Amino acid sequence: MSDFPLFERDPYLAEVETEIVEVGNEGGRPFAVLSRTIFYPEGGGQPSDRGLLGEVPVIDVQRHEGFIRHTLDREVPLGPVTARLDWERRFDHMQQHTGQHLLTAVADDRFGWPTIAFHLGEQLCDIELAVVNPGPGELRMLEETVAAEIRVARPVSTRRIPQDELATLAVRTRGLPAGHVGDVRLVEIAGLDLNTCGGTHVRSTSEIEAIKLLGTESMRGGTRLFWLAGGRVRARLAVHEQRNAALRVLLGAPDEELARAAELKLGQLHALEKQARGLEDELAEATAAALAARPGRVVSAHFDGKDVAFLQRLGRRLSSSAPGVAALLTASLGDQSFFMVVVGEAMALEVQTVGKEIAGLLAGRGGGSGRIFQGKAGSLASRDAAVARLGELVAGA
Repeated sequence: MSDFPLFERDPYLAEVETEIVEVGNEGGRPFAVLSRTIFYPEGGGQPSDRGLLGEVPVIDVQRHEGFIRHTLDREVPLGPVTARLDWERRFDHMQQHTGQHLLTAVADDRFGWPTIAFHLGEQLCDIELAVVNPGPGELRMLEETVAAEIRVARPVSTRRIPQDELATLAVRTRGLPAGHVGDVRLVEIAGLDLNTCGGTHVRSTSEIEAIKLLGTESMRGGTRLFWLAGGRVRARLAVHEQRNAALRVLLGAPDEELARAAELKLGQLHALEKQARGLEDELAEATAAALAARPGRVVSAHFDGKDVAFLQRLGRRLSSSAPGVAALLTASLGDQSFFMVVVGEAMALEVQTVGKEIAGLLAGRGGGSGRIFQGKAGSLASRDAAVARLGELVAGA
């Protein structure tokens, strides 16, 4: 019988009777080593498998000193066990990884764009291509060419060869792992690609179902190309359809008009925000004038439903219009409270010292410059005491 792992001999094997031959703990996590395993360990850009050993979840799989360690949710005993894959995750990885081989082969052979790196993510896949800024037309042609190769239903197979035979074959490779010894595993898409790879793959390009290119970004003199294959394409389309259905209701427009409808709504919102800022300025101006007109050297005011931006508008106006006045201004918006201490230019008070003392009374913290100290208040329960203390500081000065 072959010594190769079960996941390599038959990637479609989703359950097997095996034996736990070693257990241990590393980094606070228990692990197990099996006599034979269907779990793929992370490597070559492909994440590790998940599943169960008996009823215990497998949360990671890694190679370690020539063995495959299965990191577990909890400890397990030595002895016989049934290993079960999370098949949906495994088949998704098989679709994505074979899709990468196909995409890499077409990009290299038809467009002269070799692949530098591959990453199979939880949501998206990407390959790094040795090409600078491919155009939309070229990417559209790449996607169409890949779709045609999927429809051909080319067989996908694997085999191993002695390492010294590698140079005699037209193998597409980014190099063997450091320290690799022994045979080399090849994955072949019939008539299209021969690649060094240790990952799990589907039997035919038809099982990839589809590949959708999503976008690019520039990186290190090349291009990172984002894409999806197989079930991920259908899942993403379903999410888009659900989102579009919600937007159709919210915006009252068909799919082809959603972007324009959203643009119009944003324009209206920006106009209203500009109008609101103007009204806030007018309110701050009138409130500052009213506060400045009050008798005495200390004034205070509280505003519900206002934020720190309103206090800033008000504080700047009050500081310039009432040089002989000190003020404590507070506001509440939702579950947040804000405060501001304003000291007129004619008053012999050090703003930072006064502000820090008032902040302490309000269980808050803040900072400031010029004649204004502002911050967030933890509580306004002691607001009256803070106003009284500000009065004492003004009187003392």
